[in-house]
Amino acid sequence: MQQKTVKIQRVQEDTAEILKEAVKNSALHGKQTIYVKPNISHPEYIPGVVTCPELISELVGLLRDDNSEVIVGESNGFNYPCQGAFEKTGIEDAVKKAGGSVINLSEDKVVKVNFQTSSPVKALFLPKTVLDADATVDMALMKTHEFAMYSGAIKNLFGCVPSNRRIYLHPYLSEVFYRLYTVIKPQLTVMDARVAIEGNGPTKGKTVKMGLMLTSNCALATDVIACKIMGLKIDEVSYLNYIARKTSLQPDNIKVEGLHVSEVARNFERPKIDLPVKAQMLIYRHEFLTKVLFCSLGFVKCLQKVTVAYRGRPIETS
Repeated sequence: MQQKTVKIQRVQEDTAEILKEAVKNSALHGKQTIYVKPNISHPEYIPGVVTCPELISELVGLLRDDNSEVIVGESNGFNYPCQGAFEKTGIEDAVKKAGGSVINLSEDKVVKVNFQTSSPVKALFLPKTVLDADATVDMALMKTHEFAMYSGAIKNLFGCVPSNRRIYLHPYLSEVFYRLYTVIKPQLTVMDARVAIEGNGPTKGKTVKMGLMLTSNCALATDVIACKIMGLKIDEVSYLNYIARKTSLQPDNIKVEGLHVSEVARNFERPKIDLPVKAQMLIYRHEFLTKVLFCSLGFVKCLQKVTVAYRGRPIETS
């Protein structure tokens, strides 16, 4: 079994050497097609919320040095099209400038991936481009999350589910994330934690200047170490705890290189579970309620208005 390794490094603007080393150590040389999963959880670029276009460009350029094709792909958001987000965030221009291409996974051919399980999640419909790639690079961000407590490398893979109705899968997120992690198997994870999000993330929390970058050969190990840095316990993040148990990952067996967790640790402000969050969490527990209430944007917009009146900002649906 491959040693799960996470390297923690300080960084401000110059990320080139960190990325070069990470790509070199990830055995990506010679791969014909590499799929890159950015985090585009908002239709416009916001540091800490959306993957930095310049960082994507640097990584794509490095991968293109040794590989014939690099594809950066994301799916439509619940209430915004992916193509518009590619353009507004500047990610499309950055990728093409580096010699890569972008794809809206919601418009890709899908493949039904079946699972032999007693879980309600018997299958997932995933993009052919992602499944056909010779390797995947997961470009994650360090955030707290209103409904999941934490959002990082594994939750970023949720965007590989091409239907913008993936919100219907919320009652089974732990199992869905486990399947995505084991099917897609990112060969390299790059977590940009120069700017992180605390409080009621993933898009409306407070920014935190951490000045860090984590690189790893395992998305799950990255998330476990990121949680330690943020002062979160793994049992507070139910889906990470679930996947760690399913894969027999022992957090103490993760090899940490570079800086020690204790050197960079900071207690992140946890999400405030107020009435709007409690209501949506209750809905998410039931497949029928989730499908009925989130079948149209009308309910979401109504929920957003109620939330704004209650606390002055819209509710998250990512």
